[in-house]
Amino acid sequence: MSAPILKSERLVLRPHVIDDFKDVVALWADQRVVEFISGTPSTEEQSWDRLLRYIGHWAALDYGFWVVEDRDTQAFLGEVGFADFHRSIGGPTKGLPEAGWVLAPAAHGRGIASEAVACIHQWADQTRDWAQTCAIFNPAHVASQRVAEKTGYRVVGEARYKGFDTLIMTRAKGQ
Repeated sequence: MSAPILKSERLVLRPHVIDDFKDVVALWADQRVVEFISGTPSTEEQSWDRLLRYIGHWAALDYGFWVVEDRDTQAFLGEVGFADFHRSIGGPTKGLPEAGWVLAPAAHGRGIASEAVACIHQWADQTRDWAQTCAIFNPAHVASQRVAEKTGYRVVGEARYKGFDTLIMTRAKGQ
């Protein structure tokens, strides 16, 4: 299955395609984007792997990530979606679809993340039987935590993941 196209007031969420590669590379190579994720910009090879993983999630699991585009200009603004990364965190994340989002700096501070995250959760609540989803964050990434809280996520714990402190949040369906 390919990702359905979702629309909100200002955004179109659409499936990734191979032609998105240059935008994915630019996004994940930006130090401002990765500051609270890994702290290290991605290489082209890592971005290629990521793009294929996004496309593959839809084919294998019938859910995944979308490209976030400006509805008027079709500008690439970032990525948002759900995944099963089989992270070795365990605890309250085990077996739950993990929500995630990353936006280009040009989209920061404009409410784009909140709009996109609300849109994918509305889709999930209407089309998936998931009782709960999770999200993980660097504890210092306050902006993304606020987006998660607006969408109904609540802190349920902390863990260490790949050597980093990680905040774990979950959301019940329909929150």
